[in-house]
Amino acid sequence: MDRSDHNRTLALAALFQCASLVKDLAWRGSCDEYEFEILIGSLFAFDADTPEAIYREAVSLRSGLERIESQLQNGSKPPDMEITRYAVGLIFLERKLQKRDDMLQKLTDGLQGAQRQIDYFHITHESVIARLAEVYKETISELGPRIIVQGEQNNLSNPDTAARIRALLLAGIRAAVLWRQAGGSRWKLLFGRKRLIREAHDILNRLNT
Repeated sequence: MDRSDHNRTLALAALFQCASLVKDLAWRGSCDEYEFEILIGSLFAFDADTPEAIYREAVSLRSGLERIESQLQNGSKPPDMEITRYAVGLIFLERKLQKRDDMLQKLTDGLQGAQRQIDYFHITHESVIARLAEVYKETISELGPRIIVQGEQNNLSNPDTAARIRALLLAGIRAAVLWRQAGGSRWKLLFGRKRLIREAHDILNRLNT
């Protein structure tokens, strides 16, 4: 993975996109199904070596790129603290995960088990999503501190919606892994905002031409 602004920006876009969809599910009970499928699919892109290969080209991360522009523009006062909190929490948990070989192996085994289900079901079938949610609970949730998702209680208590939220949080961990592999860090997020915003803007311009 090239440690470039381009790759870091796409990884961060995927992370913000995961966080945005988590918020949509928690408050509205639904989210963009195309984006959901793309993000869930990233969990099974084991051999892909570029963000474009993992997320089916940059255009799939358009809303995440737009989030970078809006969330990072105001520095310490992002317009949507809920989304920022989820994204930062996922980056923190991914760092903890890298120090736990046992959890990494458990996560790998869980994803391989879920991949076998895809031979029989669509990638967003409820059985696959339920398995991914279990993988999240058995690995990332055990690391602590848990990410507390806010939303409408009717949505949060719905088993299918809760499973989709956990599956997206797992996809967020995947994006956080990519962010780190591309050279991302807390310092890059704090002091490299302008470069990330500029790169996101350039990518969006290319997508619009």
